[in-house]
Amino acid sequence: MTAYERPRVAITGIGPVTPVGIGVDRFWSSLAGGVSGVGKLESFDASAFASRIAAEVHDFRPEDHMDAADARRMERCSQMAVAAARLAVDDAGLDVSADPTRVGVVIGTGIGGIGAFEKQLDVLRERGPSRVSPHVVGMMIPNMPAGQVAMRLGITGPNDCTVTACAASGHAIARAVDLLRSGAADACLAGGTESAITPLTMAGFCATRALSTRNDDPEGASRPFDAGRDGFVIGEGSTVLVLEDLDAAVARGARVYAELAGFGLSADAYHETAPHPEGRGAAQAMTSALRDALVEPREIGYVNAHGTSTPLGDIAEVLAVKEVFGSHAARLAVSSTKSMTGHLVGAAGATEAAATALALTHGELPPTINQEEPDPACDLDVVPNEARAAQVDVAMSNSFGFGGQNASLVLRRVA
Repeated sequence: MTAYERPRVAITGIGPVTPVGIGVDRFWSSLAGGVSGVGKLESFDASAFASRIAAEVHDFRPEDHMDAADARRMERCSQMAVAAARLAVDDAGLDVSADPTRVGVVIGTGIGGIGAFEKQLDVLRERGPSRVSPHVVGMMIPNMPAGQVAMRLGITGPNDCTVTACAASGHAIARAVDLLRSGAADACLAGGTESAITPLTMAGFCATRALSTRNDDPEGASRPFDAGRDGFVIGEGSTVLVLEDLDAAVARGARVYAELAGFGLSADAYHETAPHPEGRGAAQAMTSALRDALVEPREIGYVNAHGTSTPLGDIAEVLAVKEVFGSHAARLAVSSTKSMTGHLVGAAGATEAAATALALTHGELPPTINQEEPDPACDLDVVPNEARAAQVDVAMSNSFGFGGQNASLVLRRVA
């Protein structure tokens, strides 16, 4: 079966709730403008922590997107997922109530409702078991964002959750593509959500020395591929995409941002947190995505890199890109939007897939900001500091997670 004999999958709606903007217009204008969403951490007192910076979503008000009583029963990651899903559905102009049995929901997360877990653990220890909230289990389990999206939008089709750390929403999109290709659904809301800027999570990441400690320069802290990078900046947010059959989308007059042409998945099988030093798992995922999309390496014009700003991770990804693309790697644009959004963990893959789709739509590549001293080991065209006009037909978006779980997506511009 060729790519065009099986159902083609279109991205028709984008719903971002991110540190650089809520809603597709603000999200894209910030990325194209090189705006950083990183600042001093404000959600709790981080004065004792080695890293005291984060990419928080300061302007998110749950009551703008849902009933206040419903919001009180949700953890922040679920609130953001519901908001992102509604934004995406509105953006797509999709009537999910027409046949809710034919709409799927797949929402990935890396950590789930860790904030509720931490708060209620304090209640248990300080006030006893009788004072623990009856909502805590429903707030902290990782599948609840997908469940809440279905409940709040009345969607009764396939409902799933992927929990694969930083690759979670890349995996969610791949799962949704499978649902559409198999005929299990006509449309899917797919993406990820994360709100893990909490004392326990921050302490754990600090203990692994994974986070940037550039505390006096928050906006300059996330600097993928730059020689001065010293770790990633944790972020929060949610992005949900509307995926549907391309022919059906065109027939109903929907705007199509891009075609989701293929995906590739792999495992490093190497280390709990570190990538394979030669990027073998990443290369395997990219190669599989190209094969699934029936795309030759030379056809890719842009890669939205996983690009976390960690010393080891960025080099491993560069090596993987060179392995997959060979001499074409020197002609590729490879930028990291994490330089602006921070690392949204389980929401990163969908957020970056959205950025890639918008890059194809607008004919403009988002930059990697904070490029002051190029790392000789990261000698690719990283679109430094300023967006670049470029008409790209086929692009790739990479997501590589702790545990060595990898996802690569191939997107195609639809004329």
